[in-house]
Amino acid sequence: MSSQGLALSNRLRYLAWRIRRIDVGSVLERAKETAHEHGKWTPAVVVDMLWSAGFRQVGFQDYVDYDFAILNRAERATYMTHPVSNELSQKYDHPDYRGLFQDKVEFDRTFSEFLRRDWMVVEAGNADEVRAFAEKHGTIVTKEPVGQAGTGVHRYHAAEISDWDAFHRGLLDRGELLIEEVIRQHADLAAVCPGTVNTTRVTAFFDGEKTHILAMAQKFGRGAVSDQMTFGGFYTMLDENGHAVGPGYDSHAHVHVTHPDSGFVIADFQLPMIDEVKAFVDQVARVVPQIQYVGWDIVVTPEGPVLVEGNWGAGVYENKPSVTGIRTGHKPRYRAAIGF
Repeated sequence: MSSQGLALSNRLRYLAWRIRRIDVGSVLERAKETAHEHGKWTPAVVVDMLWSAGFRQVGFQDYVDYDFAILNRAERATYMTHPVSNELSQKYDHPDYRGLFQDKVEFDRTFSEFLRRDWMVVEAGNADEVRAFAEKHGTIVTKEPVGQAGTGVHRYHAAEISDWDAFHRGLLDRGELLIEEVIRQHADLAAVCPGTVNTTRVTAFFDGEKTHILAMAQKFGRGAVSDQMTFGGFYTMLDENGHAVGPGYDSHAHVHVTHPDSGFVIADFQLPMIDEVKAFVDQVARVVPQIQYVGWDIVVTPEGPVLVEGNWGAGVYENKPSVTGIRTGHKPRYRAAIGF
């Protein structure tokens, strides 16, 4: 099946939505930065970005992040992009079940056995329970039920809280209704960044019988509560054996040969327990089989992998040629598994 046949109506709706929301100034700024970085002529980059967006389903940020300005047509065709990923989500993630992934409280209820940590819900009248939970664990993470890219995630230390009734009211007022125990990550992850729980993004597709791992990326934080880019985080792609393929990078033109705080050489990173991670993904992918295409966020602990969350809008993590030297992406693997 061709990518056009995947969901032509969805593609047209997405394109119309992008046209309505296009920020011309932002596009021009991205084009200038790309042209400067790769020694290209800015007007040519602008035209290429617009043509790629309109006819090749390449998001503007995809074009920048994956160095499309230096790739030929055949190389570009191997890259997954956000518009294509959006089509897959719309086709293979049933609308009736997306709420189980969007709402973090519902997600924890649905996948409770795979969280392997304590959690609770903040409700009116349970200030004493909140205090007991926080004092038991010392440090807690709170989450707003609906959020993305790390927004709505907070970290608190019980020793710093003196008025528990006020703290409880604040959680309710701010909508921080989910409390979780802090995950204790594997020493190999802590060696890179001990102050943040560093998650592994595993993008997978469940075809009803088999779980296909499409791509793996290792995210690293900078000591904040989240490893997302909004908190200064970055990522590196992993190969099939869980080894980093090169330095780390983000969507803000930052490249990290070593971790800025620990000095760890990113290209030397090896995800521990890779076989256990793959088996774990297969397990969680079968819980809600109606949501087939998911970006799973997992953390490897000393006891094995645990689940952080699943994203039915899986997003895209890909190789950056100017950083890794790898000029091909993961799209062939997606095509082989999903058949589009």
